[in-house]
Formats: sequence, structure tokens, C-alpha cells
Amino acid sequence: MFREIYRDPVYDGATDPVVVVARGDGAHGGAGGSGAWWMFYTQRRATHPDPGPGVAWVHGSRIGVARSRDGVDWAYAGTLEPDAAGLQLIAGRPPVDVDRTHWAPEVVFDGTGWRMYLTEIDGVPDRWPGHARTIVEYRSTDLVSWQRLGPLELASDRVIDAGVAHGPDGAWRLWYKDEAADSITRVAVSDDLEAWADGGVAIDGRPHEGPSAFELDGRWWMIVDEWRGMGVFVSDDTVRWVRQGGPDDVVLGAGTVPGRGFGHHGAPVRDADTLWYYFFAQPATTPEAGGDGAAADDVEARRCAVYRARLRVDGGRLLCEAEPTG
Repeated sequence: MFREIYRDPVYDGATDPVVVVARGDGAHGGAGGSGAWWMFYTQRRATHPDPGPGVAWVHGSRIGVARSRDGVDWAYAGTLEPDAAGLQLIAGRPPVDVDRTHWAPEVVFDGTGWRMYLTEIDGVPDRWPGHARTIVEYRSTDLVSWQRLGPLELASDRVIDAGVAHGPDGAWRLWYKDEAADSITRVAVSDDLEAWADGGVAIDGRPHEGPSAFELDGRWWMIVDEWRGMGVFVSDDTVRWVRQGGPDDVVLGAGTVPGRGFGHHGAPVRDADTLWYYFFAQPATTPEAGGDGAAADDVEARRCAVYRARLRVDGGRLLCEAEPTG
């Protein structure tokens, strides 16, 4: 069974984690893994005393930040707070009252600096429909101060959950959930991370969210959150994707993570020869809260925890393995 890696000390709603490793020379720590580990996550307001009606508690969120020396023991560092330039890491608790929603950060190193692709929503909606969602790009040299560059022009105004990778053909690809297209994954393509072109549908079929793509064992893999476990897809070129197993096959499904819920939206990070997948779950959720837990009325059922799995390929299948506890 997976053990907890991190809980948000403010609202106990750490979700959508993405972890990067920054070496002392400022470079991305994917090769070698030595350096400071940073976690960026959606700070869901699970225990807020008065979050508002309906699903307002999953909105009004800041991006929480935690730091670690080894990827296992994490310390809360604060939240990314909006300012005139973009976002700034501020220690301590976020404001009790907020006027916007930040979700699902994706953070990548582009060779010279860091880029964040962040889902933004105006206001604090208490229901799902009727609210535009955009993916906004930021840049940083230190992971602390982020310059806002602006929203990307994607397929609709209902886009969330960016996942970015540099493919084997030299192109960058940004996969995202398009809620205006029945919640499937679309892709945008760029040669330089400056201009993006629509690449069409990447993964269709069953609705899902939170796509993340990575290379492992000579092939490319994508994990998506199907709110009943995670669907896995494999590709040789990051363009054509084939599902692992049958239509109902998932990893991190019921019974494999603590509680009665499932593994949800995560992202990979490489530590030397090991590839970790950080994800979240709601240990005390109930079936009545739905697959994503957003319908939970009880505060205990809203609480979230971050876990990590070791990714490994065996017999052509991607496996998500718990760490030994001994």
C-alpha cells in the first residue's frame, strides 16, 4: 500500500502535485537528481471554515509550494500569490478570502529557465458550468518569482490540466483536458515554446483529465485520471497513443491506494535512474462523493494526501509500484 508523502498544513487539500528537482547550478535535476526538490500543487480548501456552497471548496485555491531534500520528507513553503508581475512565493497561509481560482500547475525546465502552465478561473465558482477556464503561461529563473506571460490560445475556453513534454521529434507538446469536447485530451504543438498550433485530439473515448506524458524504457507513456483509477496509454512518437490493456484497465484503482477512493491527477519526476509518479488521493472519501471526491459534504472526506509510485515497465506494461516500507 502507498504511504503518505505530504499533507497541506493549511487546508489539508493538496491535489494535482507536480515535482521538479533544481540543482545548485539552476539546471533541471532530471539527470542525476541531486538538488532541491520542489512540489507545486493545488491547495484545495478542504477544511476552510466557510468555503461557500456547492463545489466552491474546490475553487478559490492558490498554488501551494513545498520543498524537500530527498523527495520524501516535505516542508510547506507557502503559496504563489498574485502580484503586479505575476506570482510570488509568500511564506505562510494564503488570504482567507480570494477572488480567483488557480488549479493544476505544470512546471517544466526549457533549457535556460522554468515555465509554468497554470489553469486559471475568475472568481470562486460554486458550480461546474458557466465559467471559462484558461491555461496561462508564466516564467521563472528561481521557482520563486513568476512572470505572467498570458493565456494560451487553445481549442476552447474550457481548458484545464496542462501536461508538457519535449517529444522525440524535437517538438514540444502541451496536452490538456478540453471540457467543451466531452472532457477528452487535446494537444497543442510548438517548436520553440513561443507559438502553439492546434494538434487535434490526442486521447478520446472515456472522459478523463490530468494528462501527463513521459519517456520510460524506450517508449512514451501517458497517464490520465478517469476518476476510477488512472488510464495508461503508450506511444512511440508522442502523436499516436494506444491504451494499455482493455477499455476498463487502470492503475492506482480502488483497493490499491488508502481508503475507498482512487489515485488522482499526478505527474512524473526523474531521480537518477528512478522515475517517480506523484499523485493524490482522498483517504476518507466515500462512494457518495463521486469518483473525483468533489461532491463530498463531510470535511473528513474532502481531505487529500500526496503519494508517490515508482514507475517501471515489465513485459511491455507500465507498473505503478509502492515503495518498500522496511
